[in-house]
Amino acid sequence: MNPAFMHNIGALLTAAACDLVSLSTSNDGSEIDGAYVDRSGHLSAKLVIAFEAALTEDETLTVAANLQDDADGAGAGTDYGDALASAVVATGGSGGTTERGVAVLDVDLAGAKQFIRPQYTLSLSAGSSDTVLGAAVLILGPKQETPNA
Repeated sequence: MNPAFMHNIGALLTAAACDLVSLSTSNDGSEIDGAYVDRSGHLSAKLVIAFEAALTEDETLTVAANLQDDADGAGAGTDYGDALASAVVATGGSGGTTERGVAVLDVDLAGAKQFIRPQYTLSLSAGSSDTVLGAAVLILGPKQETPNA
């Protein structure tokens, strides 16, 4: 690899915002379909689910995620690759706290169709009052035709 890229990895990556949600305990737990992204030429992706959750003491936020692919970005999509199994990613501290973080899923796109989108579920354990802001971002790996690599 060209040493210049070792100091500028951003030149090799493409990022795409796919979704932004605000959920409370009254509307959490449903799978969210993000926007399709054209992955032409990219052979890998990292799905990043960023969150900020206001959690009461000992209550949790759980995240699950996967990618779907589609030939034209207009269909229902088909699950593709490995999934991020449902896992607790944050727990409210003493007296209730605001927790921030990310859940990530790395995916090999070698066999994927042209368009991909994230699907993810944010689930709050509390019966009331907890909230979460979530954002799905796809980071696409180097294109097959990397100049000067």
